Amino acid sequence: MATGFSSRLYSAALPASLETMPDHESPLVGNEVIALEDVSVIRNGNWLLRSVSWVVHDHERWVVLGPNGAGKTTMMQVASTYITPSRGTVRLLGGTHGAVDVRELRKRIGYAGAGTSSFVREHLPGLEIVVTGKHAAFVDSRWHEYTDADWEIARRQLERMQAPYLADRQFGTMSAGEKQRVLIARSLMTRPEVLLLDEATTGLDLGARELLVASLGEFARDPDSPAVALVTHHVEEIPEGFTHIVILGKGELVAAGPIEETLTASTLTESFQLELQLERRNNRWRSWHE
Repeated sequence: MATGFSSRLYSAALPASLETMPDHESPLVGNEVIALEDVSVIRNGNWLLRSVSWVVHDHERWVVLGPNGAGKTTMMQVASTYITPSRGTVRLLGGTHGAVDVRELRKRIGYAGAGTSSFVREHLPGLEIVVTGKHAAFVDSRWHEYTDADWEIARRQLERMQAPYLADRQFGTMSAGEKQRVLIARSLMTRPEVLLLDEATTGLDLGARELLVASLGEFARDPDSPAVALVTHHVEEIPEGFTHIVILGKGELVAAGPIEETLTASTLTESFQLELQLERRNNRWRSWHE
């Protein structure tokens, strides 16, 4: 069985009868899929983001790094259309937030994270949760119509996440790692053009975390996979093959760019406000305080 997941699931691997989802056609500016320009988010007088600019191009693999309260989740919620910024401009997949139907945009943006599980009904089995990703809604599958092809695609997504055994398991009985596998499988149901993973490893034990990191590494190495942004607090969770990083601190941009140039001891120190060391060994990163 495959150890990761891949957008090739929708190509030659499927019989013609399963090729039911239409290709998304929209003009992209310089192949950008996400563009935040001087974006600020203010809530109850508090700046959650302050003048952040960030551009993600098609097929880029980004890490979003920073401590608690840095604005990582807020930025992902802006990029997934679930938060409208107080200031600035957000372009997503060729459209400007506020001038397009966000319901259609959300079908083209895969989103999963630790907080997502709170929206899921505990009694639902894994397969039903995955298939509802087609409509970007956490509801029982009975509220929408699904074809045999949709159910088969949902099963194959669970297989890609090494979780076919969760098809009939109720969500409330799953471990944290199992829930994350189901939610990521769900986020891929619409063949998204960008995948946002907000602290997907939170609450996972070491084994579950490493399995997920390895799967994301395979995803990153697949040239046909969409752009991805992975939020984390820890450099140890950066999968192999991720090429770019944006580092936040106290709601502001510390640095952004190619990971080899941007991830340094000094940018980590500025972000976390603590003197940190950094090393890379066997294509994985490690940081510590002395």
